[in-house]
Amino acid sequence: MPRGAYLSLLLAWGAVSMTVHSQVDSCSSSFLPLPFNASQLNCRPVWRNFILRVKIEFGPCYHRSKFLPANLANILDIRQFYLRGQTSSEVMVDQGQLLETRVAPAVILYGNNIYLAFQLNVSAPMAHQLLLFALSTATPVEFYLMEHDDKASVSFDFSVGTVAEPSYPNQLKRNHGALAILGWGVLLPVGAVVARYCRIWDPMWYYLHVIVQFAGFLAGFAGVVAGIALRGRLHSDVTLHRGLGIFILVLGILQVTAFFVRPGKGSKIRKHWNWYHHWVGSLVVFLAVINIALGIQVGEAGNSWKVGYGIILAIILIAIALLESMRWWSRLSEKTAEPPAF
Repeated sequence: MPRGAYLSLLLAWGAVSMTVHSQVDSCSSSFLPLPFNASQLNCRPVWRNFILRVKIEFGPCYHRSKFLPANLANILDIRQFYLRGQTSSEVMVDQGQLLETRVAPAVILYGNNIYLAFQLNVSAPMAHQLLLFALSTATPVEFYLMEHDDKASVSFDFSVGTVAEPSYPNQLKRNHGALAILGWGVLLPVGAVVARYCRIWDPMWYYLHVIVQFAGFLAGFAGVVAGIALRGRLHSDVTLHRGLGIFILVLGILQVTAFFVRPGKGSKIRKHWNWYHHWVGSLVVFLAVINIALGIQVGEAGNSWKVGYGIILAIILIAIALLESMRWWSRLSEKTAEPPAF
């Protein structure tokens, strides 16, 4: 009787659009649709709404695991695909090098969740393996897979059941967020504060304003470049965040261009230039705050990024409130100190 190791897997995916009464699967939930019994499986969230439950057992390779009953009513179909290349025509159905056991794979639809259960025959306990995940809203025709809407790769250690995502896209995502926050979210607001409240130190305020704004634009531009590279890597559907980012970049380029065509103080159009520069700059800062918060949300950056940026934003707003109060009080004091007119 041949003996070896067999890997039991139960992959759950919950649709994004949920109804009020839908029950979403999670590793902390004891809920599983019948006939699955995954109490002995190691559960880990792996990507987006995908949850993986696994177990490696030793014994006859045709042994049926307890979480795959013999009387399972399989209403859908599951196929093995061989990824020969990166185009749809190179994805071959019913081909591949995965060794299946005699236990038939199964797919169950339950509410908004899809459960895929299957066993693989492995010659030795598996350690780190690279898993590819992809999803698409397009319906395949005769098992011809369409281009995915989103994808990811994760490194899963089957021996201990831990997930370690590749460092490259994660580091790129962190660089994109950090550069965007530094450039659009910190330096540009600070430069605007210098221009509004530091004019008593003329002309030092002007040079400081220009230096800080140029540094902020360069950091923000680098963040946009990182975002473009990140989109090419992950193919994430973040249309609003990307659109706002492009619009902010265009406005930033217009501000830099306006600096080089700045009219002299004696020019008749100087006041119009000042009005344009002030309000476009204010719009850039306002939209940047919104887009940074949106990026933290859609990027699933976690509470540390939310708290960190919240603290930065709070410090800037408190500083503006204090400086504006001092500015208003100074003007009020100047008016009260003026001698009465006769």
